[in-house]
Amino acid sequence: MTGKWHLGSGEGHLPNAHGFDRSYALDASGADNWEHKSFMPLYPDAPWFEDGEPTRLPDDFYSSEFIVDKMVEYLETRNPTQPFFSYLAFQAIHIPVQAPREFVDKYEGVYSSGWDALRQQRIDSARGLGLLPEDALPPQPHPSLRAWTELSADEQLHYENNMMVNAAMLEAMDHHIGRFVDYLDNTGELANTVFIITSDNGPEFNDPTASALFRFWMSNNDYHVDNDRAGERGYMGGIGPEWASAAAVPGSLFKMYASEGSTRVPLIISGPVANARSEFHPAFSFVTDIAPTIADIAQLPPDSDTDGRSLLPLLNGERTDVYAESDPVGMEVAGNSALFKGRHKLTRNTLPHGDARWRLHDIRNDPAERNDLSATSPDLRNEMLADYER
Repeated sequence: MTGKWHLGSGEGHLPNAHGFDRSYALDASGADNWEHKSFMPLYPDAPWFEDGEPTRLPDDFYSSEFIVDKMVEYLETRNPTQPFFSYLAFQAIHIPVQAPREFVDKYEGVYSSGWDALRQQRIDSARGLGLLPEDALPPQPHPSLRAWTELSADEQLHYENNMMVNAAMLEAMDHHIGRFVDYLDNTGELANTVFIITSDNGPEFNDPTASALFRFWMSNNDYHVDNDRAGERGYMGGIGPEWASAAAVPGSLFKMYASEGSTRVPLIISGPVANARSEFHPAFSFVTDIAPTIADIAQLPPDSDTDGRSLLPLLNGERTDVYAESDPVGMEVAGNSALFKGRHKLTRNTLPHGDARWRLHDIRNDPAERNDLSATSPDLRNEMLADYER
């Protein structure tokens, strides 16, 4: 295992206590991508551990590159006759968004039209790809979000640079995943390796530099927001809620909420899965389905202690769904809650971007969650609320 862990600190909670033979883990919600230091006052330092012991990063560290390099190092020293499970947990694209200049420069001018234009571009693209029904309403930006034209020229430059770095950080991660694929190809392992790529939430909306108190902390910890050095060592980048809202299209809102902009994330499965078809699957699945899918692909016996369901029958064409229309799946994060059941979703989002009221949506036809069905389908709403409370 290499990368962000954030699943419990101290002896008995790090990756080496959870079955990993080798691990280089960041035991925090995030950290700097260029240096061994914290990205916020909550952590006095960046808590990196190798095989359960505190360690220090090398001077030439860049997170996405290092996470791949370390995994290759571990695979080089393993028993080559044994199968392996590699978990690479990238820091991209968590704040601070940081990326090498050669990737940032590729996005010069791409975001100069602002977040309102990007939102429309992504709505059009989602429709063109068949991800958004033609008659579906687009997500409605929250009233607190600013229009691009409200910003001064300096503010526009600041946020344009941050979105350029955000895109560059994602591409840099993709580049280093490509290096990992090349390594497996060169060692003859690629043809027998299954890749699963997903995300834990929608776009990160925080821009900590908006706080005067945080800027004071930055000044004492060698962080800056210099436009001429955007993404480079010491840069504290964050895209803010307006870019995050645009990036979450066709869903609404962003990370931390229970809206589709937070809960609907990419899932890519590729490799030698029996009879697997190369296509988009619209079937609902949940993050807890990943572990039983891996176990099923590896032909391990079912584990009654594991939540979720294997996606293998969906991948190889045996089934067209994972969950029946009557199966409820619930979640909660920081008071924001949702229950999925067939095509419907019961959602409650808290302040400041919600009002803590339960709303009912048909997310197949309305992924933007614009139309509340509570008044027209009160029995279904009450049934799903009872499912959630159970």
